[in-house]
Amino acid sequence: MTSNLPEGFFQWVWYLLQQYGTLFIQGALYTLLIAVIGTIAGCIIGFLVGIVRTIEVNPEANKIKSGLLKGVQWILTAYVEFFRGTPMIVQSMVIFYGAMEVFGIDMSPLAAGLLVVSINTGAYMAETVRGGIASIDPGQTEGAKAIGMTHFQTMLYIVLPQTLRNIMPQIGNNLIINIKDTSVLNVISVTELYFAGKSAAGAYYKYFEVFFIICVIYFVMNLAVSRLLRFIEKKMDGPDSYKLVTSDYMSGEITENSSTIKIKGGKQ
Repeated sequence: MTSNLPEGFFQWVWYLLQQYGTLFIQGALYTLLIAVIGTIAGCIIGFLVGIVRTIEVNPEANKIKSGLLKGVQWILTAYVEFFRGTPMIVQSMVIFYGAMEVFGIDMSPLAAGLLVVSINTGAYMAETVRGGIASIDPGQTEGAKAIGMTHFQTMLYIVLPQTLRNIMPQIGNNLIINIKDTSVLNVISVTELYFAGKSAAGAYYKYFEVFFIICVIYFVMNLAVSRLLRFIEKKMDGPDSYKLVTSDYMSGEITENSSTIKIKGGKQ
């Protein structure tokens, strides 16, 4: 049996792909599933936390409401600082094993992994959203308040659409980071790509060959995601050039590209 095994590096790579290709694909799909869902959920959490943290406390408002708002903002700040200040691998262990010991919740490894990635991404996105909101011209917010819009309406219709475009590169960056960082979830037995690689490598003790394959798969996934996000950013920007209309009021004409349209009411 041993004599039938391959000898060279690339022969081993091809052999391992034939033997464990399905396992690698399954692990890659789990990785993408966790990363995409975790990033989407994290963005929702980040936007909600970011909006609440940007609400200004009015000292002239009701003392109880102001106190509650300050308390909520303090809790959200603590959440952001905690999950940004601790490694995801430690968070995974604490949430997965702590859920059972403290709350009696028997979570599956996949559910725990999704929860960890979501709340970890939410903490980072909260700061990104807060910075994105702060980058919008304050005059727009003041103008919205002047016409009677609430803080929620101002955020929903004026500030957040602009913020979303400004932070799109960071959202894409978080997705790429999550694709790679899901590898730490193998400590709670999530069957993502790294876990699948460890299982395959242990069969023949060919760690270099197996993780060479895993490395290529990670690179291809991240490259594809990066290009897709770049395409989405360009779509959000609109066309590269816009059709400009120049006017000549002295002659009463409007020139649009090479065509000239006669209009009434031009200055004589």
